[in-house]
Amino acid sequence: MSSPLILVNLKTYREGMGNRAHMIAQAAELIGRESGVTIAIAPSYIDLHPISHHFDIPAYAQHVDGCEPGANTGHITVDAIKNAGAAGSLVNHSERRLTLADIEASVRGLKVHNLISVVCTNNEMASAGAAALGPDYVAIEPPELIGSGVSVSKANPDIIRRSVAAVHVINPKVKVLTGAGIQSGECVKIALDLGTDGVLLASSVVKAKDPKAVLRDLVSKF
Repeated sequence: MSSPLILVNLKTYREGMGNRAHMIAQAAELIGRESGVTIAIAPSYIDLHPISHHFDIPAYAQHVDGCEPGANTGHITVDAIKNAGAAGSLVNHSERRLTLADIEASVRGLKVHNLISVVCTNNEMASAGAAALGPDYVAIEPPELIGSGVSVSKANPDIIRRSVAAVHVINPKVKVLTGAGIQSGECVKIALDLGTDGVLLASSVVKAKDPKAVLRDLVSKF
């Protein structure tokens, strides 16, 4: 996957389900093709299969469990998301926190199936711990900024610098994403200038009246 990565989490917003999810995917495909930037989305499980197969963009699961197929009612296995066409999965999002053992199991399962892992963290110590598990990405998201409209790249740039350094000391191959409050091309540029490899965002795209315009702005500074 080329860098930078813009990963849009549709969460369970009404504006990110069904036909609206397909509209956002179509916009991501168009803007990604125009700009050469990889724009991926993480739709609901219900929309994961159709979006994976109808659009030429990476689609990620919003969560995956590290358990094997079998008697695990209500769990989401790596096999299931791979069969649905997922490119990878978020792990340990702030709205779906896991134990360290569960994070490790999820990352390990994704590796076995050659899927991309994006482990979410909330500070540099957690980022270093996540890097030790060898995921593809660590996404730093200070919880106080999630959904606030205030970009972490502006409000607390030092946490980005420290997190990038902490991750690369442990494993220089792990890439870092900036999350929380990303809403413009300027935010993305600042995040990249601080040493990250892309951004993880949600509401600024999902809830926008014109997601295509927002996505076009996000890629406008590079």
